[in-house]
Amino acid sequence: MDQVSKSPHTLHLSTKKLRRRLKKILGFPPGKSSYYEHAFIHRSVSITGPHGEPYNNERLEFLGDAVLDAVVSDYLFRNYPAGDEGFLSRLRSLIVRRETLNQLAREVGLEEFLISHTEANRKVKHLWGNSFEALVGAVYLDKGYKKTRKFILNRILKNYLDLSRLQEDNRDFKSRLVEWAQKNRASIDFEVDSFADENHELVFTTRVLLNNETIGTGRGYSKKESEQQAASRALSHIGI
Repeated sequence: MDQVSKSPHTLHLSTKKLRRRLKKILGFPPGKSSYYEHAFIHRSVSITGPHGEPYNNERLEFLGDAVLDAVVSDYLFRNYPAGDEGFLSRLRSLIVRRETLNQLAREVGLEEFLISHTEANRKVKHLWGNSFEALVGAVYLDKGYKKTRKFILNRILKNYLDLSRLQEDNRDFKSRLVEWAQKNRASIDFEVDSFADENHELVFTTRVLLNNETIGTGRGYSKKESEQQAASRALSHIGI
């Protein structure tokens, strides 16, 4: 039984043109067109199905989010054997965050497919990233996990994401922590101290305080190394 309703035919493009353009994006011809038509209908359009149920891409977005997380997690686990849980989690979050997905959706060319009200379009912050996740959900229903994995890895990660740059972003833990604190109106302080070790080399220690509570500590032979280690542990503590 179909997991999505029959399309109410609201797309800008004909089904034939949609299939042709999706083939270029996916790298293979789509199967069931209704999955993909469904993936590009934003809730702002307020369409209902034959039984009065909302007809939009939110359920496919939910499914695509889970599939994307699984594929990216598997890829990072296999390709970064030296990365610990914190490193892998933060790199994954940089890949699947809305800012990245919004950019991917535009670069792939999903803008021409999406149906939404113009006024709502200006207000919805993550419109494009949501549509990308819905597309992943549609591919999964249409082709299964293996084909979806191939699409994400070969057509998206390889062609549109610079993982080296993301890794650099991932390593700048202090900036990310400060940015998080600013967005959440939290008070973050770095307390740095130093001492001479048994070899008379200067060692720096850092404590990260969130609202006067220690959430991360670091140690290194430079102030920067100490702060980055402490910030990394602080990010893990708050679940980022």
